[in-house]
Parts: sequence; structure tokens; C-alpha cells
Amino acid sequence: MVLSLNWIEIVGYVGSLLIAASLTMSNITKLRWYNLVGALTFAAYGALLQAWPVFAVNFFIAVVDAYYLVRTRRKKDFFTLLPIQGLETFTRKFLLFHRTDVMRFFPGFELEALASRSGFFVLRNMIPAGIVFYEPLPGGDVEIRLDYVVPEYRDQKNAEFVFRILNEQLSAQGHRHLVVRSSVKAHRDYLLAQGFEAEPREQDLFRKVII
Repeated sequence: MVLSLNWIEIVGYVGSLLIAASLTMSNITKLRWYNLVGALTFAAYGALLQAWPVFAVNFFIAVVDAYYLVRTRRKKDFFTLLPIQGLETFTRKFLLFHRTDVMRFFPGFELEALASRSGFFVLRNMIPAGIVFYEPLPGGDVEIRLDYVVPEYRDQKNAEFVFRILNEQLSAQGHRHLVVRSSVKAHRDYLLAQGFEAEPREQDLFRKVII
């Protein structure tokens, strides 16, 4: 009986930790996923204890989370680009406002170094969700200098749109590869998920073929 109770307590602690972790997340989709799993775990905890009010409340929370996750997945967002001409006032303010978060993924970020680069805002439902700067290199490569998305919009939809547009535009211009340099694990994982491959002969360099 003691062993069974200890095991049930562990289920309760895991559910509580997942729900608590969900409240620290700025990305609403990720928040709902963690909250969903936490609520289901805590509902199981309530069922094991036969504490039916605990089960009912958490099962209801899980259903609500699942409903909004499905709704978000089915929602058709409107994406478009807004070309950047130098470091205009809004561009400068946007990057300065998000500077600390930008430097988590681009530690060498220097605002003025982007002044002569090509760039665009990613507008999602007409809201500035991200910003991209890139530079054509000799030999057909294009180096992405900055690819930043605000925390609230970090999901697969943004990445799919950005790289599809870049692929279409740069392919038409005769470029052959996208390249990115990164030593940050979270950014490297993101690049690998988007189809980049680590360059074996040069550390921290990632390459993707432009089709």
C-alpha cells in the first residue's frame, strides 16, 4: 500500500510540475501543450485517488487545451513580407526592443552591421512577427545574418513561410545555397529542423540547398 501511494504521489508531482512549467512559457501553443499534458497527468492522479473533483477539473482543462490547439492548427494565418530599406526608425526600435532576446540566439549581434544588408519583416496577420537580414556572397551562397521571431510566434508556420519565400526569391536570382553560422544549441537545433546540414569541414557553419 505504501509503495502504491508513493507511486501515485509521483504522478501528482509530475502533473503539478508540468502545469507550473506551462505558466512560464511565452509561446501560447507550447504553453497549451504543456498544460494539456500536465492536466491529463493530474486528472489521472485524481482518478487514482478517487478524488473526482480533482479529476473533473483537470480533465475539463485538458479538453479546453485540446480544443484550442486544434483550432490554432486549423487557423489560416495571413503571412506577407515588408521589405526593409536600411535601418529605418521602426526597424531600429524593433531590434532595440528585442535586443536581449535576439542576442540569446545571435550573440555577436550588432545593429549597425545590418544597415547595408537586405532584409524584410515577416508580417503575420499584419503584425510584425519576425525579421530577417541576409547577404549574398560570392559563389552563389547567401548568408542569413539574422532570422529572429518574437517569442509569441515561434512555431513551424513562421519558419515554413520564411524559407519558402527565401527559396523562391533567391532561386530566381541564381543563388545556390543558404548558409548560417551559429554556436548556439537552440539555434543549431532550429536550423537542423529546417533542413540545414552542418558543414563537416567548418565548425558552426550550416548549409541548405536552394531548390
